[in-house]
Amino acid sequence: MELNKKNIRNIILVVVLGIVLYWILHEPERAEAIYSVVAGALSPFALGATFAFILNVPMRAFERLLKGIKRPTLRRTLALALTMICFLLVLTAVFLLLIPQLIQTIQTLIPRVTNFFLESEQNFIAFLSEKPELLEWVKTNIGLDKFDVAGFIQRVLSMAGNSVSAILSTTLSAISTVAEALIDTAIALIFSVYCLFQKERLARTGRKLVYAFLPEKYSDAIVRVFRLSNATFSNFLSGQCIEVCILGGLFAIAMSVFGMPYIPLICVTIAIFAFIPIVGSWIAGFIGAFFILIEDPGMALIFIVMFIVLQQLEGNLIYPRVVGNSIGLSGMWVLVAVGIGGELMGIVGMVVMIPAASVLYTLFSEYVGKRLKKREINPEKLTDHPPALRRRLGSKKKSNKWV
Repeated sequence: MELNKKNIRNIILVVVLGIVLYWILHEPERAEAIYSVVAGALSPFALGATFAFILNVPMRAFERLLKGIKRPTLRRTLALALTMICFLLVLTAVFLLLIPQLIQTIQTLIPRVTNFFLESEQNFIAFLSEKPELLEWVKTNIGLDKFDVAGFIQRVLSMAGNSVSAILSTTLSAISTVAEALIDTAIALIFSVYCLFQKERLARTGRKLVYAFLPEKYSDAIVRVFRLSNATFSNFLSGQCIEVCILGGLFAIAMSVFGMPYIPLICVTIAIFAFIPIVGSWIAGFIGAFFILIEDPGMALIFIVMFIVLQQLEGNLIYPRVVGNSIGLSGMWVLVAVGIGGELMGIVGMVVMIPAASVLYTLFSEYVGKRLKKREINPEKLTDHPPALRRRLGSKKKSNKWV
């Protein structure tokens, strides 16, 4: 091998990567600590980039509505301001609908649960009083007559003291975690505003870096994949938002017709959980049925039937047309993507894997098409029933016919 500048650079790169890999394998704890520090420092900016990508979808719509404004800076500023206002209004509306309903539900639930346990205790005592032989067996075998009440109270007090210390420690840790999360969220929102305001410049900078350090052939492929991913993820997000609004509206109308309780709470819960494909709405349906069960068991049964009907309507009609068509992925592959994504990354994987699978499906389909064209495969062989096969089957039928 000729030792030119390019080969020497590649050798140095391989050696450095080998050293780093060797160090990671032999010092996993230090590597994990360094990774945690780096990930913690970069997480607000990654979150901000995610916010920017999500908010860019409505921001583009506002920019199209404001296309009459000739000054680009003013149009961008107004579109960004309207996007942030709408985002804050949606968050405020969700919290105003959820929090009062949750407080009311908890206030209703606590006395009913308490009464349930009191009634259960009374029923158990009455059952034992009717069965003296069972009570005698319990006393004999469990040893209730030798029960040390003073020792039991002392242990309970000791556990209570330890629990108070643990609760205080946990509370302080939770306060610190919440404060850190609020600071990270604030940094992420500010960073997302910067990203949205100069998104074209950031895209140009990214393309320059790719073409500066990679061969042009690979750079073209990377830029194309990023553009395809951006379009697919944007279409998926838009379709998912439309599907969530339709589903929440259907449940609000149906629950109003039947006069069910907790309509705002359940509809908002279903709309939020519906962002998790396939399984999210079922989780929200279970929560809604539980809330209604506390108020009226008969109405809870009606809600379950109504939920199954609307879920079938949503799964077979709304979701494939609104979301499936927006990303070009059939229902079968959506289910496969959700299963794999959930196994790898949980709820986030379920959401991310659908557009990612659409991108991979598109790229692989193009690759297969190029391979077939390169090998000059006759298109008739790719049909369900090629003419040659139909002719062969027809001749076999004639030859097997009784004369």
